Amino acid sequence: MSLECTITPESWRLQEPFEISREVLTDIGVIVVRLLDGHGNAGWGEAAGVSYDGETLRSMAAQIDAVRPRLHDGLTSLELMQWLPAGGARNALDCALWDLRAKQAGRPVWRLAGCPPPTPVTTAYTIGLGNEADVRRKIRAARHFPLLKLKADATRHCEMVRIAREEHPNARLVIDANQAWNRELLEKILPELQAQGVELIEQPVPRGTDAQLDGLRSAIPLAADESCTDRNSLDQLLGRYQYINIKLDKCGGLSEGLALARRARELGFKLMVGNMGGTSLAMAPAHLVAQECIYVDLDGPLLLREDRALGMRYQAALLSAAEPDFWG
Repeated sequence: MSLECTITPESWRLQEPFEISREVLTDIGVIVVRLLDGHGNAGWGEAAGVSYDGETLRSMAAQIDAVRPRLHDGLTSLELMQWLPAGGARNALDCALWDLRAKQAGRPVWRLAGCPPPTPVTTAYTIGLGNEADVRRKIRAARHFPLLKLKADATRHCEMVRIAREEHPNARLVIDANQAWNRELLEKILPELQAQGVELIEQPVPRGTDAQLDGLRSAIPLAADESCTDRNSLDQLLGRYQYINIKLDKCGGLSEGLALARRARELGFKLMVGNMGGTSLAMAPAHLVAQECIYVDLDGPLLLREDRALGMRYQAALLSAAEPDFWG
């Protein structure tokens, strides 16, 4: 018997424009996939996709349409991995499948996946680029968050950190260059970033140019984001990065996200979990991956004007697991 699959495109408005090194966003577009079996059990999943890889809502929907006739009652995550590449389409399907299996079994996803019971995690809060007045205002408003992630580009980097230190002196700081730097700039600004107490630098150089980090002795650990997709990307990161940032949209779902976390730890990497934006429906499966991570960046819904009804509970920076009726 086949599974009924519906795909719904949605757009969620951000509280205000969000600027990173390569773009300015005013809303987050997502697809929502719903899988329904013959007994009325339904599972759902959400994906924003990977825009810098050319993914769009239309392209993700087309990928899912292409495999829709093959979706059957006994569908497994392994089949999805064989049919679809890593990316948003597979993520939405895989997360919907996990939710469906949990509803069918009457058991939570964490138990089906062999994970320990999830506990609340502390998420970073992201501060986008902007003029100084706006950055200061956003950081002041985020003083109840102990960990800030500061976006940076090729010219605005140390300035962002200095502002953060002035407006939120006790904050722990991570800085995310989104591929905007090169080794020369990194080496130049490392002393000040270290002096200001920055704990982690995320994706300093463009992916594909990671070899320029060979032999770099950085007092601040580096995290691979865009350069880390799924398990197949790990070998090229060895010796260049100390952390990897797992995002379900990049790796193609919770199944690969959990496998990626296990393999990365075997290779000696430390873990971070992030998001491509979206609602609580996208954060719920990532919360399971977050259980293994030192750094958690699952603040997507906090940047939106509104979230889904009955979504995940944020108490300032503390994020609790989703209720099973919502997801998982």
